[in-house]
Amino acid sequence: MSSLGIPLKRCGAMLNQIRNNILANYAFIQTHPDLQNIIYLVLSGSHGYGTANENSDRDLRGVLIEDQKYLYGLHAFEQFEDIPSDTVIYGLKKFVRLCVGANPNALELLGVEEDSIVLMTEQGKALRDNADLFLSKRVIGSFGNYAVAQLRRLQNALCHDSYNEAEQQNHLRNTFNAQLEHFRQTYASFDQGAIYVDIAQESGELVLDIDLKKYPVKDFVGIYSELLSTTKTYQKLNNRNKKKDTTRLYKHALHLLRLLITGTDILLGKGVITRRRAEHTLLMDIRNGKYSFEEIINLSSQYQEQFDEAAKNTTLPYEPDMDKVEALMMELYERPEVPR
Repeated sequence: MSSLGIPLKRCGAMLNQIRNNILANYAFIQTHPDLQNIIYLVLSGSHGYGTANENSDRDLRGVLIEDQKYLYGLHAFEQFEDIPSDTVIYGLKKFVRLCVGANPNALELLGVEEDSIVLMTEQGKALRDNADLFLSKRVIGSFGNYAVAQLRRLQNALCHDSYNEAEQQNHLRNTFNAQLEHFRQTYASFDQGAIYVDIAQESGELVLDIDLKKYPVKDFVGIYSELLSTTKTYQKLNNRNKKKDTTRLYKHALHLLRLLITGTDILLGKGVITRRRAEHTLLMDIRNGKYSFEEIINLSSQYQEQFDEAAKNTTLPYEPDMDKVEALMMELYERPEVPR
């Protein structure tokens, strides 16, 4: 039992180093009244992925059993966040909702290696041991969409460095048109051509035609918001610090491939493997700029094909068995290990 009142899984010099660091720099874990029932606390980010370097911060992510006042009272607890230390600790209900939705950031916490586990109670171990309960074909959308988003950011940034204005406009048009299929799958259906993006011959500017009849307002607002977000992201790239952002782009590229690889393994029935040992050299070489962006995009296409093939043949269920998920939650809430 640690001085935090939580059994410790790890031992040895590395454990003591991290434990002392937590006690010295994360005092709020001991003192904050909402954080007394932590059941699982891990190193996330690059330390969890195994891609850390000397400049990497330690990101803490965890799960706690909500206090009774949040379970039975008027207020809810979703998560605690300490921005300076980049610490996020989820309430069990929110964390399970994220996992059921195949959220990559949540699922990967359950797949970290034991040397990334800082604190774990028997409840935390039960949550971790049952990670497979959350795995379903929803991974196809969540991991795939995350990867596509990273690739789009990479391509948008690169086009600003290498394309003239006309080429940039053409690239942005293609980006918008690529989004249309996503819109058809996500929002209320509309006919082919009902939303049309092209480049005006007279001005060379992007133009947009929309012909929607009695279309749900909430879905239209969603489409508009996504188009606006893409445009703003694109425009911000004009003012970026290229040297600083090149490092960030390599990090985006690393995560793009890592998401595709991890998602492929899940779809193949291998579970959540957060630390990519087999691909460690490749990922670190990408992070350190040893691959050109053209090579990275070609690699991403290869890994995307593997992901798509795994998605086509996966034996995962369409969605998690919610009865089993709820039974696990009830078990975790009823276990008496952590005083409440």
